[in-house]
Amino acid sequence: MGERNRDASRGYYQESWRVLKRNPVAMVCMIIVILLTLVAVLAPFIAPYDPNAIDMPSKLKAPCPEHLFGCDEMGRDILSRCIYGCRISLSVGLVSQLIALVIGYFMGVCAGYFGGKVDAVISFMIQVFSSLPDLLLAMALMFALGRGLANLYIALGVLSWAKTARLIRGTVLQLKQKEYVQACRIDGGSSLRIIMRHLLPNCIPTLIITVTMGIPSAILSEASLSFLGLGVRSPMASWGAMISASKMFIRTSPFYSLFPGFCMIITVIAFNMLGDGLRDALDPKLRK
Repeated sequence: MGERNRDASRGYYQESWRVLKRNPVAMVCMIIVILLTLVAVLAPFIAPYDPNAIDMPSKLKAPCPEHLFGCDEMGRDILSRCIYGCRISLSVGLVSQLIALVIGYFMGVCAGYFGGKVDAVISFMIQVFSSLPDLLLAMALMFALGRGLANLYIALGVLSWAKTARLIRGTVLQLKQKEYVQACRIDGGSSLRIIMRHLLPNCIPTLIITVTMGIPSAILSEASLSFLGLGVRSPMASWGAMISASKMFIRTSPFYSLFPGFCMIITVIAFNMLGDGLRDALDPKLRK
């Protein structure tokens, strides 16, 4: 039986990959995401300058061969800061969604599997977190925790867990009625074994889609918090912080806000479109 399950799982993901390859938009966005990841990982090697190196004679210098994206109000190279800003945005998006995934899966699977009072309490918590405005909740958490990259991870992870938990709860409510789950329970299988061996593998597609779709939201939230001065600490490069600093020079030096804004737009669109493609590929009901 275990071998048949592994074969079925392998066939499912092979078919999903085949469907995804037939979606040109999703494949292009996947390539963009891979390139962005490489840029973030290799930032120290591909950035032409130190992103925090101050050069006042080059203050607000327009794009030129030496500084392709120009310089900011302190003479720092904007291209280098955009490259390091990519590292901040992707790390915030990925780590915060992994935190949300762990909390959301645990809460969702407990609500769906155990039911009763456990489900009532967790569902109430999900409704409370879902009803709060995302940005206001993130601002409150950052005020409480203080500025910093680690606190951004925690705040945005706490912000996103309710959406994951709601999806996992619905999936588990369907899965726990399946014959193999009932058979494992009758055979004396513990709840932990059922959750980890039978429910988790079947929740993986939902988790993949949730993380992929949640990363752009986390990136935008980080940019909003940095724009408001509640994100990463200066002089750490962040697209949101760069856009915030550039607002005073929007008329005289529009390139200052243009490049980090363009980087953010490309990243968010790529993740959103890739998430749509993954949803179509991983959901058998949506496959063409």
